[in-house]
Amino acid sequence: MTRPKAVLIGPPGSGKTTVGAALAARLGVALRDTDADAETAAGKPIGEIFIDDGEDRFRELERAAVAAALAEHEGVLALGGGAVLAAETQELLAGHTVVYLKVGLSEAVKRVGLASARPLLVLNPRSQLRKLLEERIPVYERLGGLHVETDGREPEEIVEEIALALEREPA
Repeated sequence: MTRPKAVLIGPPGSGKTTVGAALAARLGVALRDTDADAETAAGKPIGEIFIDDGEDRFRELERAAVAAALAEHEGVLALGGGAVLAAETQELLAGHTVVYLKVGLSEAVKRVGLASARPLLVLNPRSQLRKLLEERIPVYERLGGLHVETDGREPEEIVEEIALALEREPA
């Protein structure tokens, strides 16, 4: 059965893309990012999907991207921050190795930047990010089989922790 080695979840700024690329390199596999898959399917960046087609259309593309990636990809998979909110995505994640990359608000703000091009953070990014964290953290915590602190840590340290945990997992 084809399945990702690890599925990374977490809020914006948690390091899913950065850590995902380093983890994939460490494991000798490819990184797949469902946000990039959604952009490819739409033929435009996420910001434009939100503006032109609305958030509902983006979420539809995102659910399809996650379902396809979980079924086809054997490497490291990074999910968009809001992908886990869909009930069908939560169901699909059952049985997968899900790694929740934890990040505090101030660290996330530093990493994302307040002049963010992220559609859900356009107006008052710090306040919006706080709201996203409050809404999503319980879902991330429930879905993540492995919780990894990212605040104040280098990507290499985080990758090492995840790689060691993956080695201990039964095949």
